[in-house]
Amino acid sequence: MLSNYLLSWIVFTPMIGFILVLLMPRDKVAWIRWTAAVFTFIPMILSFYLYAIMNPSDGGFQFIEKYSWISAFNIQYYLGIDGISAPMVILTGLLGFLSVFASWNINKAHKAYFALYLLLVTAMFGVFMSLDFFLFYIFWELMLFPMYFLIGIWGGPRREYAAIKFFLYTLAGSVLMLVVILAFYFNSTDPSTGRHTFDIVTLMNQANQGPFIKEFWIRLAMYIALFIGFAIKVPVFPFHTWLPDAHVEAPTAISVILAGVLLKMGAYGLMRISFPLLPDMARYTAIGLAILGLINIVYGALVAMAQTDFKKMIAYSSVSHMGFVILGLSSMTFIGFNGALMQMFNHGIITGMLFLLVGVIYDRAHHRDLNGFGGLATYMPIYAGITSLAFMGSLGLPGLSGFIGEILVFLGSIKVYPVIVIISATGVIFTAAYFLWAYQRVFLGAANEKYKGIAEINGRELFTLIPLVLIALFFGVYPVPFFNLVGPSLSKLLMMVGH
Repeated sequence: MLSNYLLSWIVFTPMIGFILVLLMPRDKVAWIRWTAAVFTFIPMILSFYLYAIMNPSDGGFQFIEKYSWISAFNIQYYLGIDGISAPMVILTGLLGFLSVFASWNINKAHKAYFALYLLLVTAMFGVFMSLDFFLFYIFWELMLFPMYFLIGIWGGPRREYAAIKFFLYTLAGSVLMLVVILAFYFNSTDPSTGRHTFDIVTLMNQANQGPFIKEFWIRLAMYIALFIGFAIKVPVFPFHTWLPDAHVEAPTAISVILAGVLLKMGAYGLMRISFPLLPDMARYTAIGLAILGLINIVYGALVAMAQTDFKKMIAYSSVSHMGFVILGLSSMTFIGFNGALMQMFNHGIITGMLFLLVGVIYDRAHHRDLNGFGGLATYMPIYAGITSLAFMGSLGLPGLSGFIGEILVFLGSIKVYPVIVIISATGVIFTAAYFLWAYQRVFLGAANEKYKGIAEINGRELFTLIPLVLIALFFGVYPVPFFNLVGPSLSKLLMMVGH
């Protein structure tokens, strides 16, 4: 049955596309593009099917695939998903497919670009499904290789600098993570075999029976090392400085993937690994996590307000919005966790939309200077309308999905950290300020004669945006299906953390 190997099909279908693209003549650009589209469309549809057949009342892992891989070290090919990973799999499938069409304007080395892109999609799926620490780490590191070249070859003027910075930051975090993974491995035992194990589920269960390592300071050091590895990816202040450079220099589609999926891996790592494997340290450091969330929210919003580059403004807005995720996780409450996970999903949808919109205007004007436009709503009314909806969704307007995640984070955190939440709420005001000011400079006022003949948004670009618009509207009005999916798994996670 398909359901027996559904996760493997989702993970490795893009890899099949990767191999086919490599076998194609480099001058067959249309073949290459459509192969990439087909082999990202299939896992997207399978991820939707996955949601349709999941048991929403089961908070445990479903669709498990578990086979011995490297038996000498008790390493397994172990895949599974629950309510925490399922939204991320769906988000990866959707953005992975739509971003292929945002890559249509890539004008050099098409074969290499789409091959690396398909490899990246495989790695992202693998991270969200792996339940063996060794396999998780393989996919986590695999993601670095294609992303480095996608930024470094097809990016902007400072692409080499941005690519190296991204690679070094992420690799540094990965080394810390690897040390902790080995510590878990050598301090745990698989009850069925009596051997050391990388099995994340087994490690979770043993962590709930007592600490792996008795020494408090060693456990704290392990938690901090894991946190830094995941915080770089979120990114959490002060590990965020790679993000604006990577976003600004990356091609449009890669910016969408960076903001929409890769940033979520850091927060996902905290929920899947740090919290359940070191629950006492998660509780002990929760106040520190809340403070870092506050800094992200306010600092990111203020720096975004100071930007004149359209893309850099949205990059810093991502720092701010991911701060809400961190704040929600720090609350250690059911409502806060729901808000954090929904904010992760919503940020992927709305910020993905924003980067696609920046790509539309950059393809026409060949610059991103917010002060260099003016009155574009006169010439591009459809584009202006979609941008206004994306801006309103990102600033948290009620009726759009961005509002739901933010308000739940505040509701879940207000009783735990009232002062921090009150200060964090100012970030919403700053966010509204920089988005409305940007909209005024780009779309309102006297029409700039320089852009009199500028082309309206086209059908291909609308195809990438309309699904994201509909999702933002749907979950803004009716978020119940999302909460039904994630609720039981979040309840189980809270039990593991001890709340």
